[in-house]
Parts: sequence; C-alpha cells; structure tokens
Amino acid sequence: MPSKILKEFKEFAMKGNMIELAIGVIIGGAFGKVVTSIVNDVVMPPIGLLLGRVNFSDLFVSLNGTSYSSIAEAKAAGAPTLNYGLFINTLLDFLIVSFVIFIAVKQVNRFRRKQDDKPEPKKDTVECPECLSEIPERAVRCKYCTARLEPSVDKKQLTN
Repeated sequence: MPSKILKEFKEFAMKGNMIELAIGVIIGGAFGKVVTSIVNDVVMPPIGLLLGRVNFSDLFVSLNGTSYSSIAEAKAAGAPTLNYGLFINTLLDFLIVSFVIFIAVKQVNRFRRKQDDKPEPKKDTVECPECLSEIPERAVRCKYCTARLEPSVDKKQLTN
C-alpha cells in the first residue's frame, strides 16, 4: 500500500504542470527580490531626496507616545510602531509587480489573438448529400454509398 501511494505521488510531482509551477514560483521569488531592490535602492532614494532627504524605510510612528530616532531603537525598546514608510515601499513593490504582470498577460493575450485570427486551412472535402460522409470536393461519386454527385449541385454549399 505505501509503495502505491509513493508511486502516485511521484506521478503527481513529475507532471509537467507541477514542475512548471515550481519553476514559476522560484523565478517569481527572484523577481520579487529584484523589484524590492529597484524600489528601495533606485526609486525611493531620488523621491526621498526630492522630498527633503527623507528615507522612507525610517518613517514610522511610535504608538506608545515615546519618541525614538529609528525603528530599530523603538523595536529594541519593545515599543509598538506603525511603519508607514516600509508600507509605502511595499506598496510600490506591489504596484511594480502588478504592472509587469499586467503587461506580460496583455502580451500573451495579444499573441493568442494573432494565432486565433489565422484563417483555417481550406477544407477540400464536402459532405455527401445522401450518406453525409466526408468525400473529396472534386469527387463525382461517393466512395461510401456510391451515390452519383450531380455536377449541378454546388458542393461548396454542402460544406459545414
């Protein structure tokens, strides 16, 4: 019994979708780190400079009423803090990741639409009016029921 369960688990884990999902999660985690670095190290410093040399990761409110010079100092003292600067950084992370995902999905949908817009290949068969079997368009007799196809019949109207 345990070997059957292990066999089923191995089949489940090795399916293509499961492996693709695992790869997606790993790449997503790495992408998240890159976006966090972009926000913290590239985007926020110029914004902080424009706003008067503000470091957003140091913006907080001590909820116990005592003033602290940094979040680390407040945490060391055990004070509850509302870290709105870190929230702003996280919000920017989210917005950037959401925008990139939006652009990626939009591109995938655009490529899918192009593939869906391709005309179907010309069908070179028609249905026999007697037995409804598929026969070549240029046939003069059905190979299944041997019915003679009249040349006056517009075979193109018979196609579905």
